[in-house]
Amino acid sequence: MSHALDTNHDPNPLRIGVLGAGGQLGLCLLRSIEEADDLELAFAATRDEIDLGDFEQIGPYLDSHAAARPDLVINAAAYTKVDACEAEKELAYRMNAMAPGEWARQLMERNIEFIHVSTDYVFPGDCSQPYREDDETDPKTVYGSSKRAGEVAVLATNPNALIVRTSWVFGPGRNFVIAILDQAARRRTGELEGPLKVVDDQHGTPTSALDLARALLELGRMQHSSSGFAGGLLHLCNSGETTWFHFAREILDFAGYRDLVITPVPTSEFKTAAARPAYSLLCCERAAAAGIVLQDWHDALSDYLGGPDVSASLLANDSFDTEQSDGANSGRPPRSERSG
Repeated sequence: MSHALDTNHDPNPLRIGVLGAGGQLGLCLLRSIEEADDLELAFAATRDEIDLGDFEQIGPYLDSHAAARPDLVINAAAYTKVDACEAEKELAYRMNAMAPGEWARQLMERNIEFIHVSTDYVFPGDCSQPYREDDETDPKTVYGSSKRAGEVAVLATNPNALIVRTSWVFGPGRNFVIAILDQAARRRTGELEGPLKVVDDQHGTPTSALDLARALLELGRMQHSSSGFAGGLLHLCNSGETTWFHFAREILDFAGYRDLVITPVPTSEFKTAAARPAYSLLCCERAAAAGIVLQDWHDALSDYLGGPDVSASLLANDSFDTEQSDGANSGRPPRSERSG
């Protein structure tokens, strides 16, 4: 991210509350808050601590933290099981639409700022150029429709709230990167055989949960500053574009599985309850104009594979070293050889 982060000691730190603190993005928000001298964690809400969809709990929960009431709450929680949403429509709308709207209302009553995280699935996925914030939404899934309803509910309640749309997030826990590495490791040991099949007709941008978390916190700083940052819709993801197949190829090459064969296949090869968008690139020019630019997704992936969230047992090489910047180590091919 190009915008310089202000990490000077601050006697009056910005207090942050995190919803969905146990998820990929939530965990990265907690790490980033802990690392920053000018930020303080007000609360970290997980599903074990509070049912975010039980609206009767919201007010008492916020008021229980009155002594250290947050200046800003970031909602990283959602019901993200895309296929399950098709069968559990009521739950999807309660968690992805009604809950964010109610949290927005309760926070506004207490003069607490709000950043709500949304998704590329609010768009139909049939475009040929990156979606801008003001492009027409037309979600094709219950998940996308419920997330879009959440955007509408939040902004209808508090027009100053910030809705940040992102895409293809990977971070701590189970995600596409870990799934690909797991498949590769099992083939390396002989537990599985045959080429790995990955769809090659869905286009988007992988986004590091850690990069996204740091950017959200910087947006929070800006939103809370005297100059402020206008609310509304904002697109934010790592730079670049790819397909799931090329993303998988890059994961394997970085992790030392360059000899593992993977086969590109069309989306029709896999039958799913919910349709996947064929094209979901997001235009991040509004964020860039504010000085928020996330690094290229290749570099974000390299950082992730060399970090604490990927078990060494999933890597084929012993010498993966993200501190080597020339891409010449055994895990990371030079830029000229990269796919996607």
